[in-house]
Amino acid sequence: MKGLWIPLKRLLATIAAAVMMWTGAIASPAYAQSPTPSAVTEAIGNESFVAAAVRQVGPAVVRIDTEKTITRQARDPIYEDPFLRDFFGGFPRQPQEELLRGQGSGFIIDNTGNILTNAHVVNGADRVVVTLKDGRSFDAVVEGVDEVTDLAVVKIDDGEDDILPVATLGDSDQVEVGDWAIAVGNPLGLDNTVTLGIVSTLKRTSSSVGIPGKRLEFIQTDAAINPGNSGGPLVNQRGEVIGINTAIRADAMGIGFAIPINKAKDIKDLLARGETVAHPYIGVQIANLTPEQARLNNEDINSGMYLPEVNGVLVIRVLEGTPAAAAGLRRGDVILQVNGTPIRSADGLQIKVENTKIGDALELQIQRGDRPLTVRVKTAELREQAD
Repeated sequence: MKGLWIPLKRLLATIAAAVMMWTGAIASPAYAQSPTPSAVTEAIGNESFVAAAVRQVGPAVVRIDTEKTITRQARDPIYEDPFLRDFFGGFPRQPQEELLRGQGSGFIIDNTGNILTNAHVVNGADRVVVTLKDGRSFDAVVEGVDEVTDLAVVKIDDGEDDILPVATLGDSDQVEVGDWAIAVGNPLGLDNTVTLGIVSTLKRTSSSVGIPGKRLEFIQTDAAINPGNSGGPLVNQRGEVIGINTAIRADAMGIGFAIPINKAKDIKDLLARGETVAHPYIGVQIANLTPEQARLNNEDINSGMYLPEVNGVLVIRVLEGTPAAAAGLRRGDVILQVNGTPIRSADGLQIKVENTKIGDALELQIQRGDRPLTVRVKTAELREQAD
């Protein structure tokens, strides 16, 4: 009997599980928020969720064509030959105008005709033409540009009472790795192109992407993004915009980047009004520092300074006339904490500063040689230094 009990017990357990599944007692896992792979073909009728999402956002996605005239010195065969160049050296070259054309994407964000796109798509353009999915084209006005976040707002006026299609803006703070990601735009001049992928990772810093001078944490996706996609929307499975496609890497395949839509929400109204977006800064050039890096530096007899063997952010240079200089920061200081929060990377410090307001005081815990110090720095506006 003992030998029969185990198979009988397993059989009863199997029957009980089958009954529970039949009655619905076993629910789907609570953490499953994104559609399963079979959802790609799940239909409203016969329509997949991708088709439904694109049908919702597609009419609001636009193509942006730009023109810019630049002046170059005309090439002259005389100047290509050293002997003739010396002989005719007194004759000036004639300037020559050249028309540069560019193309990108964007999407309409309100009924007044405001369109969100990338700054690099329209910045410096002499003419901007917006073409809607239905084929209508309009000359557009660049309302505002912010190079630091690579965002811009352009405006069209259809001159009619027709209601323009408007994209629904989602919440990028709710995006998770593994969520569906749909890129819509006009890559390589191929209008109304849709690609599907997932969110590969979040908070990918601009420095790690290879885009210096920006203050962004990107959404990374494997949805195909190509030249011409810039400025177009990255959409979730509900057709809501979660990001603005902005960057590709030439040395990688299947990797694209998008600016989180919540970043655009913070500044889009300022840009639409033509106002300047204020970015706080303290005025230091910085780099990551680990104990191993500091140790190697300290063991080098030709090293110009002793570095504390700690994890932190090394001050490489303090810019003159900046808040950091006024606060007494020096080259070789290692920043360990900001307002009591440990800082382990240059990107982390940059984001911390970006999230403050102009004039806010930051309390920096630093290590200078073998001495711990506390320094208070008031942020200033980045453009003040640029001027």
